[in-house]
Amino acid sequence: MKTVIQYKAGPYLPITETWIHGQIKNLKRYQPIVYALNTENLDIFPTERISPLGLKEGLRDPYTFFNKGWNKLFNFYPHFVLKLRRDKPDLVHAHFGPSGYNFLKLKGMFKLPLITSFYGYDLSMLPHQYPEWKLKYKKLFLQGEHFLVEGPHMKHCLVELGCSGVKITIQHLGIDLERIKFMPRKYGEDGKIRVLIAGSFREKKGIPHAIAAFGKIRQKNNRLQLTVIGDSRGSANEEIEKQKILDVIHRYNLEGCINMLGYQPYPVFLEELYKHHIFLSPSIRASDGDTEGGVPVSIIEASASGMPILSTTHCDIPQVVIDGESGYLVPERDVDALAERLELVVSNPDIWEQMGRRGREHIEKNYNVTRQVEKLEEIYDMVTKGRIRK
Repeated sequence: MKTVIQYKAGPYLPITETWIHGQIKNLKRYQPIVYALNTENLDIFPTERISPLGLKEGLRDPYTFFNKGWNKLFNFYPHFVLKLRRDKPDLVHAHFGPSGYNFLKLKGMFKLPLITSFYGYDLSMLPHQYPEWKLKYKKLFLQGEHFLVEGPHMKHCLVELGCSGVKITIQHLGIDLERIKFMPRKYGEDGKIRVLIAGSFREKKGIPHAIAAFGKIRQKNNRLQLTVIGDSRGSANEEIEKQKILDVIHRYNLEGCINMLGYQPYPVFLEELYKHHIFLSPSIRASDGDTEGGVPVSIIEASASGMPILSTTHCDIPQVVIDGESGYLVPERDVDALAERLELVVSNPDIWEQMGRRGREHIEKNYNVTRQVEKLEEIYDMVTKGRIRK
């Protein structure tokens, strides 16, 4: 069996990056070995073989001092040199653009083919805020064998950054349809209509717009209840976004009908899907340039579960949400349009099941993790055999 390094220049694995674990755990013909700087949430995202760098805070620890200093001077960690000599992989799959760039030195040293997946901030916010990344990416595009993106919008963005279109493949992020069962949405016995929002408190998630749209309709319909899964992770920008969210809640007097759950483990998110009727996720392009890049995986999962989706014509979301069939899409930041569509769905519960079934069919056809990982392994085959054009 061939071996593929799954490389991430960061921790394996933040709770919001479930899609990476899905790609790794469903490999059949390639043995994955995770290389990461450190680990977290291994109880949620177990993997058979992992080689974390294990750096400590600060520079007092000799191992940390040596590896950080060496990486600053030569742009690679000696720790991974030893691991690569032991593991003798056939190729490397880097997750996020900076991970691909960070692996270039080791790629050259070991003559390894390199695939890099882009996911969002790495092709929107990063080069927008830090122009030096445009130059770094040009080097990555030249030396890397192949690049994966979630949809046509992302492919266009990558080409605009300087990547040759022939080196890019659209590779959908798959979800576990065995774990996410379809359930038609119907009124509950209590007559409440429950709306769910899930996402980190980042501007691109559009959560203040979602809550404002809910607030407009709640004034007319007191059966509506809202749940928000997510929170700020403490950064200045996320704290600002959190305050915006709290301000909107106060403006519409929603304290009595909203349940703020904070960050929750993935199993809790799945449980909450089935307690709610409508999924609200109006992503936007943030003021710092950050975008979804492709589509939030939470939208794919919610649609697979049978929920009508209300979202925006943002990035590759229209590839997942079929406007007028599995949900509705509105322009970014258009709270009035979002409220209008929310009122339409709320007022017509007879369309919930039809929309849910259409969404499930679409996800089964295009976002089944088993099939998507089969396609991923076919890409691995082509790269290792040199059949993908450079």
